[in-house]
Amino acid sequence: MLEVVTTVNGAVNSFVWGPVVLALLIGTGVFLTARTGCLQVRKFGYIMKNTIGSLFSKNRTKGSGNNLSPFQAVCTAMAGTVGTGNIAGVTGAIFIGGPGAVFWMWVSAFFGMCTKYAEIALAMQYRITDENGQHRGGPMYYIEKGLGHNWKWLAIIFSIFGALASFGIGNIAQSSEIAGALTGLVGMPPIATGIILAIVVAIVILGGVKRIGQVTSYMVPLMAIFYIICGIIVIVMRIEDVPNAFAQIFTSAFSLKSVGGGIAGYAIMMAMRQGFARGVFSNEAGMGSAPIAHATSSEKEPAKQAMWGVFEVFFDTIIICTITSLAVLLSGMELGAAALETYASKGAAAVHAFDMIIPGHVGSIVIQISLIFFALSTMLGWTVYGERCWAYLTNNNKIVINAYKIIFILVCIVGATGSGTLMWDISDTLNGLMAIPNLVALLGLSGVVAKITKSYFDSASKDGNELR
Repeated sequence: MLEVVTTVNGAVNSFVWGPVVLALLIGTGVFLTARTGCLQVRKFGYIMKNTIGSLFSKNRTKGSGNNLSPFQAVCTAMAGTVGTGNIAGVTGAIFIGGPGAVFWMWVSAFFGMCTKYAEIALAMQYRITDENGQHRGGPMYYIEKGLGHNWKWLAIIFSIFGALASFGIGNIAQSSEIAGALTGLVGMPPIATGIILAIVVAIVILGGVKRIGQVTSYMVPLMAIFYIICGIIVIVMRIEDVPNAFAQIFTSAFSLKSVGGGIAGYAIMMAMRQGFARGVFSNEAGMGSAPIAHATSSEKEPAKQAMWGVFEVFFDTIIICTITSLAVLLSGMELGAAALETYASKGAAAVHAFDMIIPGHVGSIVIQISLIFFALSTMLGWTVYGERCWAYLTNNNKIVINAYKIIFILVCIVGATGSGTLMWDISDTLNGLMAIPNLVALLGLSGVVAKITKSYFDSASKDGNELR
C-alpha cells in the first residue's frame, strides 16, 4: 500500500512541480509584476518603511476586537512561512539541483514578492466578518466572491487541499523534524517529544487565532534574529570564500554540467525546478496559505496589509534562505543526490554543514534549536490555515472545527514517532495542488489588484505619505 501511495504521489508531484505548473507559477508573478508596475522595485523603500519600519510602533501588537493587529497577522503568516523548508528544504535543493538552485530561488522570490502582495490584497478586499466579529479571508473567498459563484467549485478544491496539507506540511513533517532535533540535542525519545509537543500545541491553538497571533508575534522575531545572527557568524568565519560561493551560484545556474554527474543540459532544468519549487515551498508565494492569516488583520486598507507580503518573501528567501545556502556552500560539502542519501535527512545535512564551519558541534546545536522553533512556529501558523479551510468547507461548523483541532493535536504524536520522508513528499505535492486554483484566481483578478494598488499609492502620494 505504501509503495502505491509513493508511486501515485511521485507521478502527481512530477506534474505539479513540472514545467507547466512552474511556468504558471513564475508566469503569474511576472504578469502581476507588470500589472503593478514592478511594485517590488518601484516602491521597495516605501514598503520597507511601512512594514519593518513600523515595528517600533507602540500599537504593533494591539488588534481590534477578535482580530489581530497587522503585525500579529504577519507574524502568524510568517510562522507558517519561515519553517524547516528554510533549512532542510534549501539544503536539499542545493544537493539535488546544485548551487544554481539558489539563483533560481532568488528569481522565484523576486516575482513572488508581487504574487504574495496580490494574494493578500485580494484576501483583504474580499474577506468576510463572521458572527463573532472575526475577519475571514483567503483564496476560497476571493475565488467565490471575486470570480463569481460559478467558480465556487474551485474554492472548494483549494480548501480541500489546504485542509489536508495542514496535517502534512503543517504537522507531521514538522513534528518529525522536531523529534529528530531533540533526539540529537538531548537524546529525548520521539514518543516523549510527541506528547510534549501535543500539549504545547494544544495550549496555544485551543485559545483560538488571537492566542496564536500573540504567541507568534514574540516567537517569530526571536527565532529569526537567532538564526540570522548565527548564520552571519558562520559566513564571517569563511568570509574569504564568500565570493567563490556567489560565483558558484551564478555559474551553476546556467551550467550544462549536472551536480554529481548526469545528462548535459539536464542540470539547468534541475536547478530551475529545485530553485523554483524550494523557493515557493519556503516563502509560499502563490500557494494561497499566507493570505488566510493576513485576512485576520484589523487593518482596513488592503494594499497597506499587502505590503507585508513583499517584506515576507524578501525576508524569508533573500535573507534567511540565502544564509542557509551560503552555509552549505561555504562548508565545502560534496553535493549531489547520492551524497544527500548518506545523511539521515536534509536537516541532518544542514547540521553537518554548520558543524564543518563552527567547531565543537556548536553548529549542530544552532541548527537543531532553529529547526525546533521553525517547525513549531510552522505548526501554529498552519493550524490557522487548516481551521479556516475546514470552516469554509463546513460553513463554519463548530463541531468540525473543534474536532479538527483535537485531531491536529493528536497527529503531533504520530508525526514525532514516524518517518517524515514520505510526508515531506506528499506535502510538497499538496502545496503545489493548492497553488493551481489560487494562481487561476490571481490571474483572473489581476485587474482588481492593479486598481487597489493604483488607488492606494495615488492617495498616499496626495497625502504626502510617500515622503515619510
